[in-house]
Amino acid sequence: MSTGTLIAVLVIVFALLVVAALVATFAIRRRHLQERFGPEYDRTAEAKDGRFAADRELRKRESRHDSLNIKPLSPGARDRYAKDWAQVQEQFVDRPDDTVHEADRLVTTLMSERGYPTEGYEQQLKDLSVEHGSVLTHFRSAHEVNDRSSRHQATTEELRGAMVHYRTLFEELLHNGDRPQGSRA
Repeated sequence: MSTGTLIAVLVIVFALLVVAALVATFAIRRRHLQERFGPEYDRTAEAKDGRFAADRELRKRESRHDSLNIKPLSPGARDRYAKDWAQVQEQFVDRPDDTVHEADRLVTTLMSERGYPTEGYEQQLKDLSVEHGSVLTHFRSAHEVNDRSSRHQATTEELRGAMVHYRTLFEELLHNGDRPQGSRA
């Protein structure tokens, strides 16, 4: 084999190794994003018309999230919020519409105390998706019913469902994503 042929073969082998390394790197990054964001990954890929755009979007969310000062609650604050939630739930039978609005307010306050910006619903979704992607469906459902409730278009059963959805996000935020033993989902 001539030197020129040997060099050509080595260049081709090297190029194939580089391509394989790049493909493996993209696959590892994508798997990381899929695991971290859960169902939010597929939702974002669908909304962005493709996985490459979704990967880019979700990495931007991670970067923004890393710049936030997200912190767990102190035990005292956690107890206070748990009591506040219990009081909100107790009011549901007498005032279901108001109770759902109050649940939304309490979740937003909890998010703020944990360090999440609360400047708008869409940004809240993006910020929460990084650490709480598995419960965003609950937040979306609750928010949609809360909006309809503001226009008096939600049934009592839908309001009850919204409370269950808010509770799922509330407990996730209250315990920093770590469910206490015996907790309901």
